[in-house]
Amino acid sequence: MSTLSLAVRDSSTMLRRNLLHARRYPSMTLNLLLTPVMLLLLFVYIFGDTMSAGLGDGGGGRSEYLAYLVPGILMLTIGGTTIGTAVSVSMDMTEGIIARFRTLAIHRGSVLIGHVIGSVLQCVASVVLVGAVAVAIGFRSTNATALEWILALGLLSLVSLALTWIAVGMGLSSPNPEAASNNAMPLMILPLLSSAFVPVDAMPGWFQPIAEYQPFTPAIETLRGLLLGTGIGNNGWLAVAWCLGLTVLGYAWSKSLFDRDPK
Repeated sequence: MSTLSLAVRDSSTMLRRNLLHARRYPSMTLNLLLTPVMLLLLFVYIFGDTMSAGLGDGGGGRSEYLAYLVPGILMLTIGGTTIGTAVSVSMDMTEGIIARFRTLAIHRGSVLIGHVIGSVLQCVASVVLVGAVAVAIGFRSTNATALEWILALGLLSLVSLALTWIAVGMGLSSPNPEAASNNAMPLMILPLLSSAFVPVDAMPGWFQPIAEYQPFTPAIETLRGLLLGTGIGNNGWLAVAWCLGLTVLGYAWSKSLFDRDPK
């Protein structure tokens, strides 16, 4: 069997293992999904009328703010889901299963590849579920073409891949699952400090560079442009550059940690 065939076979096995774990123990995924759903409902129904005053002409009310909010909530969902990946990887490292895998005749990278692909699939499924809640409470994207929907899904998948590799590195570098959960919290906090909830130009002047020059803001603005027809500008290229850079960084970091000889 060729090296490529071995890698594909073993990675498929590890993917099935991770998906079975997610199906048998859904509590973590459900808990991480509750946060974006609760934030969506809270900001739409409690703060929607007030927050919409800072958008455009301020006359759209709750429905206008819902349209503005959904792309940011979808990115927040991805960040939250990848926290579970960091915890899952850390559990594998601390419970001895990785040591067992190292003694088997399997492709060395298949363990991480299985985690990554499984996490991306979970991210996409989580985004679909949260998007369904958004549609149920009134979100509509009537101006988006089929191509724009495909590009939006591709962007969400690319962001999922980038954040998953970073989360894998966080899980490998953490001494236990609790520490992995804490170390991965920036993946859920950064969307809160972006343009997810309010436009960057509505923030205090000293804070605007923090919100503008971080990876989530260009991704959110690109997704917003694809779904709502707003201007994208350079945000599309910035979002792709951030995703590719984080993917390469996360992969190199994770591979370096995973290839170390166990103590």
